[in-house]
Amino acid sequence: MIRSVGNYGRDLKAPTMHKLLTWILKEEYNSTTKIIDDLKKTWEDTGVSMLSNGWSDTRNRGPIDILVNNPHGTIFLKSIDASDRVKDMEYLFTLLDEVVEEIGERLVVQVVTDNASAYKAAGKMLMRRESIYIGLHVLLIILI
Repeated sequence: MIRSVGNYGRDLKAPTMHKLLTWILKEEYNSTTKIIDDLKKTWEDTGVSMLSNGWSDTRNRGPIDILVNNPHGTIFLKSIDASDRVKDMEYLFTLLDEVVEEIGERLVVQVVTDNASAYKAAGKMLMRRESIYIGLHVLLIILI
């Protein structure tokens, strides 16, 4: 894209803020929504891995990001602001359980989290669902 801009020359005019905020944004939104919808249609065939990724500052504040992956691609599903919450076993279990329900329990093949003790405990609770395997992404990092 940068080469294309460079090839065009100095006379290239950027879109106006109005165009960016109206039809260009709407067009990109529609395009992205179609890609996500098409990917979600493949979930029935392959099932999905639900990935939970979070980080914390020194006061244990920070977001928890949820991604969904299958052989056809990965989508960012949501980010939960957990800044005002203690990330203990009960909170994490409730959060992960709600996302599994949102995706569809029969579609979730595994849940991949980090290896913090609260996630391990929440994972054990989540494993009571017969169709879900809980993995720790630290194992994935070691294997890569």
